[in-house]
Amino acid sequence: SQSQGKHGRVGRLLLCGISRIRKDYFLKPRLNTDAFSTTYSWSALQSGGSVLDAVEKGCARCEMEQCDGSVGYGGSPDESGETTLDAMIMNGDTIEVGAVADLRRIKNAIGVARAVMEHTDHTLLVGESASVFAENMGFIAEDLTTNKSVNIFSQWLKGNCQPNYRKNVFPDPSKSCGPYKPRATVKQNIRAQHANTRSHDTIGMVALDQDGHVAAGTSTNGLTHKVPGRVGDSPIVGAGAYADSSAGGAAATGDGDIMMRFLPSYLAVELMRAGADPSAACKTAISRIKKHYSEFFGAIICANTSGHYGAACNKAPGFSQFHYMVSDSESDVPLLKSVDCF
Repeated sequence: SQSQGKHGRVGRLLLCGISRIRKDYFLKPRLNTDAFSTTYSWSALQSGGSVLDAVEKGCARCEMEQCDGSVGYGGSPDESGETTLDAMIMNGDTIEVGAVADLRRIKNAIGVARAVMEHTDHTLLVGESASVFAENMGFIAEDLTTNKSVNIFSQWLKGNCQPNYRKNVFPDPSKSCGPYKPRATVKQNIRAQHANTRSHDTIGMVALDQDGHVAAGTSTNGLTHKVPGRVGDSPIVGAGAYADSSAGGAAATGDGDIMMRFLPSYLAVELMRAGADPSAACKTAISRIKKHYSEFFGAIICANTSGHYGAACNKAPGFSQFHYMVSDSESDVPLLKSVDCF
């Protein structure tokens, strides 16, 4: 899963990773929205756009196509039935970052993230205030709810709010909906693992151009049935993605609540800076998490400044291989690559 392309005149390398945990996606070819997003990004690079343009356009395409429900509007409703979005974009030349989390009413989360980077001195805006900022920047406010997300939410309510992400509360979250109150006695959580085998996903992109500029970005609608206000790894610098044009870039997908505790994208880039090849850097980043959470669901893609790339994933129930897309100067079409999880 490591490669080095013959670098062309423009557009050296583009990686796109988005893994799907839902069982039905393992039964059919997985070239759909990944390929569209990668092609869109690659076209931006080939036509002279910047690496930031490539990352933004690829993620935005995924947001509009809804990437099988895991990115963009109309997917992953929270406990109140609302879809909210997280995104980030990073400039590897300047180490500037723009990110949004718990974004409401705005479909183009990656665009708002770039606006945070380019029109403020801040790094991360969240919640209702991020939405107001977006509207002031000219982004259109619209309902992120769809018939599909309403149906997902109503079925969840009918099923006694199962599954959910509560623990140490009453009424018993494994049997009942809320509102919940804290239990007086905190028990060791024995329900955590079941939550890790459900849909939680991100599109992550890393772009490298002929001049060695690197950018990375992510976009997601988070975790289905999440507690309102929950923010995962995707918009967190060094967790969801990281880019440094002197070392490389990385982006992660998977169980963000766990992965963000280890900053795997930052770790992978620092390992590549120290001389590790991308595949080894990715694997070490996954191993660091695996040491503490052996069955976590997650993967990471990595690229260094010479155009080498790699990926790694943790082997978990129902997840033994990670697929990602690559565009480089050797091919005009995105190539589907895979890596066996360990």
